[in-house]
Amino acid sequence: MTRVREVIFGATLIGVLVADQVTKALVRANLPVGSSVPFLGKFMSLTHVRNTGAAFGLFPGRLPVFIAISVLVLAGIAWVWWRLKPRSTWVVIALGLVAGGATGNLIDRVIAGRVTDFFDLGWFAVFNVADIALDVGVAVLLVWLLFAGDEFESAAEPVLSDEDAEATI
Repeated sequence: MTRVREVIFGATLIGVLVADQVTKALVRANLPVGSSVPFLGKFMSLTHVRNTGAAFGLFPGRLPVFIAISVLVLAGIAWVWWRLKPRSTWVVIALGLVAGGATGNLIDRVIAGRVTDFFDLGWFAVFNVADIALDVGVAVLLVWLLFAGDEFESAAEPVLSDEDAEATI
């Protein structure tokens, strides 16, 4: 099971990261900043936005804080992965989505000092593939934590029982 969950996590993370970075590169190469083109009829437009803030453009200009938060999120996922060993495929996928999304936006912040956003519903903040992955991953984790019960192998359980430990002494 361990190998399968590693493959699922890695494939999810890499899939999100590639989709995010490719779509952002296409937008940067083909759509001038601030311009918008219809996409999916009246439902959505592609609007090239440079976001120096967090979600919804909140707190612009706090790049070091957002980089630190992204690194902490990724460190938290690593801790959960190696310490708690998630067993559920849904949790593994959710962690991969969050890790891929956090990494995608972190790359933008480190390289360009801002995040490229482009999906525009007209009534909501402009967002990108990484944002979608982060939101879906967090939502899946919240639903799982609320309704699924015991998900993680207990890292606190001893490897040997007391009887086994006495027998080896």
